[in-house]
Amino acid sequence: MQDCIFCKIVARKIPAHVVYEDLSTLAFLDIAPASEGHCLVIPKKHYAKLHEMSSKDAASLGSSLAKVAAAISKLSPNYNLLQNNGEAAGQVVNHVHFHITPRSQQDGIFFKTSRKQLSEAEMQGLTKKIKTLLKH
Repeated sequence: MQDCIFCKIVARKIPAHVVYEDLSTLAFLDIAPASEGHCLVIPKKHYAKLHEMSSKDAASLGSSLAKVAAAISKLSPNYNLLQNNGEAAGQVVNHVHFHITPRSQQDGIFFKTSRKQLSEAEMQGLTKKIKTLLKH
């Protein structure tokens, strides 16, 4: 995609601190890291959202994600994986990417999420709905 900053990094039109690369994926340090070692792992092919990826590209991305996470775990055994899809979910760059963020007790990073309690009937209804959607 022409205006995508990550596609420009893949094409080497924008510099990045690449930590891992294979035929279909690239991993590099985040330019505004939440912690030391914060990396992004991306597919080289442009996809805006995870569910748009081919199974082959998603599997390759998953494999690369595991490799980079294993290396990051040697910096810190604690880390977060984060992947956002869409603006309301916090996606800023519309190119699939996973954040691997090393964590420590003293890092000051705080992820606050609100929790919603569902009734048993609501849980059953939602389970049925998602199973039906998976069939289509």
